[in-house]
Amino acid sequence: MTRVVYVSTYVPKKCGLATYTHHLRQSVQRAAAGTDLRDGVVAMVDSNEDIKRYDESIWFIRRDQLADYERVAKRINQSSVDVVSLQHEFGIFGGTAGEHILAFARALEKPLVTTFHTVFERPASPYREIQRALIQQSAHITVMNRRAVQYLRDAFGVSTDRISYIPHGTPGPSAKPRSELRTALGWQGRRVILTFGLLGPSKGIESILEVLPDVVAKVPDVLYVIAGQTHPEILKHSGEAYRERLQQMVEERNLSQHVQMVNRYMSESDVMDYVSACDLYITPYPGMEQITSGTLAYAVGAGCPVLSTPYAYARDVLRNLESLLIPYGNREQWSRSICRMLTDEAVQEQYRRQIAEIGRGMQWTGVGAEHLALFRRLAAVKRVKEGSEAFIASR
Repeated sequence: MTRVVYVSTYVPKKCGLATYTHHLRQSVQRAAAGTDLRDGVVAMVDSNEDIKRYDESIWFIRRDQLADYERVAKRINQSSVDVVSLQHEFGIFGGTAGEHILAFARALEKPLVTTFHTVFERPASPYREIQRALIQQSAHITVMNRRAVQYLRDAFGVSTDRISYIPHGTPGPSAKPRSELRTALGWQGRRVILTFGLLGPSKGIESILEVLPDVVAKVPDVLYVIAGQTHPEILKHSGEAYRERLQQMVEERNLSQHVQMVNRYMSESDVMDYVSACDLYITPYPGMEQITSGTLAYAVGAGCPVLSTPYAYARDVLRNLESLLIPYGNREQWSRSICRMLTDEAVQEQYRRQIAEIGRGMQWTGVGAEHLALFRRLAAVKRVKEGSEAFIASR
């Protein structure tokens, strides 16, 4: 039997990492169907969060309570767990740059698989020291970007046998007919551009609103759909200031007939319906170091034509389709590329086929199987080690 526990934020919390971990867990369960896998979750929660919302089987670490990290690690040590899967993002743990997670990693006596959702090409303090310590405590590292493998090798000297690239998992396209989806969404007769995800300044949406009047002049039936709630952390500190800024831009540029803002949390089925129904998906992010993007992964997994700024994850996923990477703020090139993608059906179909081919290798079925194989390998190594230690102790 292989027993795995996941450490991360977790549903029902509305954040990308919680959703990712939930779907990773489901995909590993499906890959192991009919076998001897057992799993559990340790959820990172805010100190004032209502934990009654969670499944009763979940264990908890309160984000800002340092003692919780070591306490839960010791509880895992005393359990039958074989492998711990840590989903790491600096911002979800307590302490400076999330340093509290080091107390957990150092107290843990089980094999630790750390998935880094953020990797810097040139890590600076304090991120560098925290990441180095986590690498030292981990039996294995996984990343979702081929470039991140080299970044970790260069910055920390991680050996090849301790690090794996496993793609960001994605569902496939919606099973519903595209015409049916477009009718249900009210998109008949429109050429639809889509951006989805938790809303915040890092999305770069204002740069597309700057370009959109140029697109409207050439594609009068264009509709830009911005789907998703404001990110909870941004909402906590800045309220709806970013959304209101975008709404003001829409009004000032007379775009109210060409922009639709869907202010609600998007379930996975919602996302795949929207992505499967749109004509073009865009990620105009201003930050070039972003090493993963669940939203771009989902679009590619659905075989949707895309345009993106050339941030690190986009450069990796679209590495053979460089013409789809547009510099941030280059109004003329964005306008030209959007218009071409929306009006030239042959070009759109060409990219749809090429992206669908990439997307097939990113779907959860394969990603879950890769994680399961890794967990089982580390569990087997653990059992051999324990057997050897027991034999030596008995002599």
